Amino acid sequence: MKEDFFFVDELASGMRWDAKYATWDNFTGKPVDGYLANRIVGTGALCAGLERAREKAGSLGFGLLLWDGYRPQRAVDCFLRWSEQPEDGLTKSRHYPNIGRTDMFEMGFVAVKSGHSRGSTVDLTLFELDTGELAPMGGDHDLMDSISHHGAEGITEVEARNRRHLRSVMETCGFRAYDSEWWHYTLRDEPYPDAYFDFPIV
Repeated sequence: MKEDFFFVDELASGMRWDAKYATWDNFTGKPVDGYLANRIVGTGALCAGLERAREKAGSLGFGLLLWDGYRPQRAVDCFLRWSEQPEDGLTKSRHYPNIGRTDMFEMGFVAVKSGHSRGSTVDLTLFELDTGELAPMGGDHDLMDSISHHGAEGITEVEARNRRHLRSVMETCGFRAYDSEWWHYTLRDEPYPDAYFDFPIV
């Protein structure tokens, strides 16, 4: 692994994770190029920020579940190839019910050059420490729809409040939100702001 990149769970304690792109449970419907292990990787700075966020979330009764961190450029290239293939309907209803595959790039849900490839962006959610259940957020990871936007209408007050909790935790701990995806946060002072890495997660 590249110097200054780590498995997040080795530096930030108490995290849960489910690396979606290493599994069949993602919008492409199969494991994605570059994800050879179900682990979350990030820069040392990302890990430190997430440790702070875990402590802050814990004070509110929540833990953190990570879905993605560092993303190899080859995975982004895989997304682009997938978007150009004929629609098979396998994941559309769950992940992009109201748009076409190519629209997800134009609408900012997927990027040809992703901040994830710089190693200091994370996709995550909250879970309730007392039950272990995921906090209701009004939509799952990679639901490419306006309901995933911060401030979206059509979700319950509990779901909206949980999104606000997550945003408050992350922004207090040095991250900035992405308006179109409630689960997506990037370190404000990321160490490699102009780099796009491509080493695999193994």
